[in-house]
Amino acid sequence: MGSPSENLREYLKREGVEARFLKFEEHTMTVEAAEQRLGVSREKIIKSMLFVDDKGSPVLGIVTGDRRVSAKKLAAACGAKKVRRADPDEVKRFTGYDVGAVPPVGHKARIRTFVDRGVMGRSRVIGGGGEVNVLLEIDPNEIKRLAGCEIVDISE
Repeated sequence: MGSPSENLREYLKREGVEARFLKFEEHTMTVEAAEQRLGVSREKIIKSMLFVDDKGSPVLGIVTGDRRVSAKKLAAACGAKKVRRADPDEVKRFTGYDVGAVPPVGHKARIRTFVDRGVMGRSRVIGGGGEVNVLLEIDPNEIKRLAGCEIVDISE
């Protein structure tokens, strides 16, 4: 078994996805760090944020780097009374990845995923690539196809 980003690369290859992996010496765990390393605007970067609903199920919210996931909107979208941010152990357990490295697809288990409408307006987006110093460039339509996600307004 390879590194998390190698496993993600293999998964995407099997699924016929054309994606690009960008590896850096320093971490790219935050939007600010990714923005600095890439020299692109925050709107082109995506954040894959894991939440847990009131039944203990994981819910993934994906927004552009200039926005935040609204817990209230995400809860409404998934039919929960409320959701809370997953802690680092839950992130690892549900996705198979560390905080700051979570990709939009290719998780350990199938996670109900909600993508903000603003993400879908781009031809390519850049998000977590499986490791804290790796980013993934992918077509948001591939995220939609692989995750079977719902496109809703979840940002603030």
